Amino acid sequence: MKVTMQTIADRIGVSKNAVSLALKHDPSISEETRNKILAVANELGYRRNQVFGEVMSQMRKRGSDSVSATIALINGNQNHRAFREHPTIPNYVTGCKERASQLGYAIDSLWLFDQSMSGQRWIDILQTRGIRGIVVVGLMNENQLPPAFVPVIEAFPCVVTGVRTREPTLSFSCVDHHILALRAFEKALELGYQRPGLVLDSVIDQLVEHRFSAGYQSGQTVLPKSRRIQPFFDVAKARENHRHFQDWLKKEQPDVIFTLYNEVHAWLEDMGLKVPKDIGLIQLEWRASRPNWAGMNQHNDIVGQTAMDMLIGMIHRGDKGAPPFPRATLIGPTWVNGQTVRQQTHGHLTVKSQ
Repeated sequence: MKVTMQTIADRIGVSKNAVSLALKHDPSISEETRNKILAVANELGYRRNQVFGEVMSQMRKRGSDSVSATIALINGNQNHRAFREHPTIPNYVTGCKERASQLGYAIDSLWLFDQSMSGQRWIDILQTRGIRGIVVVGLMNENQLPPAFVPVIEAFPCVVTGVRTREPTLSFSCVDHHILALRAFEKALELGYQRPGLVLDSVIDQLVEHRFSAGYQSGQTVLPKSRRIQPFFDVAKARENHRHFQDWLKKEQPDVIFTLYNEVHAWLEDMGLKVPKDIGLIQLEWRASRPNWAGMNQHNDIVGQTAMDMLIGMIHRGDKGAPPFPRATLIGPTWVNGQTVRQQTHGHLTVKSQ
């Protein structure tokens, strides 16, 4: 016999709606009743149809402005105003909020590095606010969560955007940095460039587990060794003294540069080089705020939406704690043409000579 929510409701003597809310761990159902419903559901072998549940959530959202639960967006950046001021993080936030709204969830924003917060205080606040799950957004300077936050992960479903955390390792969503760098390299060759170079802070490359530089090095395998260039990782030193960048440029002689940093344009101009006449520039994180640049759109709003999808799946399954098999969902980037590269194309890749 097929076990339905009505089957469980008849067995216990409650409404079908009460069973539905209890299976979603809705705080409006008392703990005693919820535990009784969950015990009977487990005894009868009930399996919730997750797809149907999500569709119903969207239908309820379209028909009503009410929401049934709240998700916490935790600002994981050292700047407590990063959700508004950071050049990248607001895109993640936009995506998270859009998907939460579509599925009928409210959003509550908090800051990860609030020094007044202990593990128990985090848990108390989140429970008081009716939080069902957590998305950590904007870990940019490190990939480890503060020790005080670790107990929270055992109490709530939690995913991360942008980077993979360690100790504990959580499921996360981000752009596919390796493919991004590789596709940028391939595009540069299509545009006729012969010596692509990479300018990237080593801290950022380490944060994404060297996926940027790995994609770049993969691209270089199609070039003869005489045209392969060592990446420039000393961005912090170059900001203090441009000579570090200038020495690298004169030694390696790239004709196009992949970078995350606007200031590289100014460094080139200080050397008397014109973009794109003398050298091309390709942004590894294209933004609508600088549309004249050519580069790769990371689609971080889609990354945010994906993180929310992952979290809601965990909520439906009742998952908590660091997963034994963390999942990574990688979002593909797309090329955006701009005025910082040549406009003519050669229609083929330059390949390594035999």
